[in-house]
Amino acid sequence: MRTKAVQVLWGCFFLWNLCSSSTQTIYPGIKARVTQRALDYGIQAGMEMIEQMIKEKNIPDLKGSESLEFLKVDYVNYNFSNIKINVFSFPNTSLAFVPGVGIKALTNHGTANISTNWDVKSPLFQDTGEADLFLSGVYFTGIIVLSQNDFGHPILKLQDCYAQVSHAHVSFSGELSVLYNSFAEPMEKPILKNLNEMLCPIITSEVEALNANLSMLEVLTKIDNYTLLDYSLISSPEITENYIELNLKGVFYPLDNLTDPPFLPVPFALPERSDSMLYVGISEFFFKSASFAYFIAGAFNVTLSMKEISNHLVQNSQGLGNMLSRIAEIYILSQPFMVRVMATEPPVISLLPGNFTLDIPASIVILTQPENSTAEAIVSMDFVASTSVGLVILGQRLVCSLSLNRFRLSLPESSRSNIEVLRFENILSSILHFGILPLANAKLQQGIPLPNPHKISFVNSDVEVFEGFLLISTDLKYETSLKQQPSFHGWEGLSLMSGQWRGKPAA
Repeated sequence: MRTKAVQVLWGCFFLWNLCSSSTQTIYPGIKARVTQRALDYGIQAGMEMIEQMIKEKNIPDLKGSESLEFLKVDYVNYNFSNIKINVFSFPNTSLAFVPGVGIKALTNHGTANISTNWDVKSPLFQDTGEADLFLSGVYFTGIIVLSQNDFGHPILKLQDCYAQVSHAHVSFSGELSVLYNSFAEPMEKPILKNLNEMLCPIITSEVEALNANLSMLEVLTKIDNYTLLDYSLISSPEITENYIELNLKGVFYPLDNLTDPPFLPVPFALPERSDSMLYVGISEFFFKSASFAYFIAGAFNVTLSMKEISNHLVQNSQGLGNMLSRIAEIYILSQPFMVRVMATEPPVISLLPGNFTLDIPASIVILTQPENSTAEAIVSMDFVASTSVGLVILGQRLVCSLSLNRFRLSLPESSRSNIEVLRFENILSSILHFGILPLANAKLQQGIPLPNPHKISFVNSDVEVFEGFLLISTDLKYETSLKQQPSFHGWEGLSLMSGQWRGKPAA
């Protein structure tokens, strides 16, 4: 009986542990906060986007039929086609956050000048020509609701759409314009009715087209030949009256292994600021996952020939030109040699206020390569290189660079009394400082891509290091002529206009 009770208790404990682990809170590796300043700028940029969209948009024909009693005409069928919006103005437009819901858009007192072709048919006559349509009192309000789908893509939905045009004036042109303008006024009311019925479906269609584009974004992005980066949303956006905050997974994976790293992200909070349009918080977990993924993928293992090291020493230092010959003198070597550096553990990341450090535990082996023979190790030792990480925003990427703070050797007991081995300490430090780090920094220049939609660039950017995360503060700029390089696969082609996005296969 006691045995059964113990088994039941263990079963209950197992089920409780399973349930608690399945409901464990998942914290983001990246937070992105969009402020009211971004929305205010979005109105300006949005007008430019709408202007571009209008030039390319096919507006449905307006058709109808009216009786002209004063001309004793039972009906006149009309059709307005090839509708083009030439000029528009929305002087009173605002965007505002609706806490817990989305973003409210409001515009009123809008106007638009439209040119169109027309044709009319009646029992007495039929004709074609051109006309101008002036709309005034344009009003629109609606709420863009933001959420996420099961794949971590953002989802947009238009809610509470209401659009109305108060006045329309038609002016026909051509030889019989006086005649047609005489019955233009009776046609304006049905034109308004048809137009007002079309507006919300057209706007909803544009939002759905944008939604389709968002669903095709590559949230799992190949960074290089070693790693992938997961930018998927892990929860629906948090919306307050002052900002919208996105929680992104922000984790690196080895290219051929999508297993999560053996450590979890911890919560962090962005400071309460509103001076910039966008704030991006990148957690220590994000960088730790990168360190782990690159270590598993073997990216920290490098073998350099004497020629490669010599080239970097010549380019990056003075007074070290005979360093390689000094090594040869120690061992009276005439044959070429190689330096092999291998990380023994994932580099250790530390983010403290104003200080980003990277400690690299590794081993270094110097090998000779006699002709027609296998490589032979001259000496092998472990070391820890402590480096400082410099950060800068270049284009749409976060670029890191390493500088050596200190170099600590850890020699095997059997080698501690070997004076010749100890003579390598300064030499190896120089190889690391002037040979290995320049190579690493050259690789780091490709940077970490920051997601940004098509033709949106970062300006006035700043990077700060806090405890456990770094903060990027930046403004945004929309440039119609911007020829930017793709910074995040999928985002480079994302346009806010229907039919303008085309996905490309990952490189």
